[in-house]
Amino acid sequence: MMSNHTLVREFILMGFPVGPDMRMLLLGLFSLLYAFTLMANGVILGLICLEVQLHTPMYFFLSHLALVDISYACNTVPQMLANLLDPVKPISYEGCITQTFLFLTFALTECLLLVVMSCDLYVAICHPLRYSVIMSWRMCIILSLTSWVLGFLLSLAHLILLLSLPFCGPQKINHFFCEILAILKLACADTYILETLVLVGATSVLMGPLSSIVISYIRIIWAVLRIQSREGRQKAFSTCSSHLCVVGLFYGTAIIMYIGPKHGNPKGQKKYLLLFHSLFNPMLNPLIYSLRNNEVKGALKRVLGKARSS
Repeated sequence: MMSNHTLVREFILMGFPVGPDMRMLLLGLFSLLYAFTLMANGVILGLICLEVQLHTPMYFFLSHLALVDISYACNTVPQMLANLLDPVKPISYEGCITQTFLFLTFALTECLLLVVMSCDLYVAICHPLRYSVIMSWRMCIILSLTSWVLGFLLSLAHLILLLSLPFCGPQKINHFFCEILAILKLACADTYILETLVLVGATSVLMGPLSSIVISYIRIIWAVLRIQSREGRQKAFSTCSSHLCVVGLFYGTAIIMYIGPKHGNPKGQKKYLLLFHSLFNPMLNPLIYSLRNNEVKGALKRVLGKARSS
């Protein structure tokens, strides 16, 4: 059936429909944000590696979150910057599919890591006497590896479905990177079932972990309210607030993007929301954990102090 068609081997990302001057402005702005994202997450990783006080399960999971955020940004932003420099420069079919696969892998891994971090907080607050036994280093490694492996396998399932589709035109993707639903719209086949599977999968992958986080926090809040001292309650809530902010940013934008109404509208407004999800979230996460966490700020002061004295 496809013998009369020429298969597409490259795509053109339409990116942002703006003039040359605005493209240059966006290029400078996004370059600065990209550099800051890499630096901020790199600082978090460095502090956790260098400071013995941060060698705890919570910061072990935070280091994985920082690694995911760096990978997130490196997967989508360089192509977006290249597209701003040259809007008609194509991306190869293989490069586009790889970008889609990596984006899904990192997104799903972060989704699962946030669940693991909520479980860690639950054990720390609700079962403090058994914390070191339950959250042993062996358990931490198993949980982090499970998050990465499940993210990889679930993305691989989407990749297999995507590779089975023929693409014979058009070549233009109405997005700033190879987002899976934007690619499905270009396939020379009926993709209704595949789009439904993607949306059902996104709903289950988002709502399942989010439900686990909500249940964990209901138990955490109940346990915190039973703490007698006001100082103890404040410390417990302070510990949870950073994680709650990150969860709200990640799941809020993802749910609106993939589960919200009027998904895939032709005007493409939601690609700007995904820009926030893929660029601003990775930049904000280390800021949230550093500005609202005295241990991270203390570790940074100690490292800077050592650097000055040396």
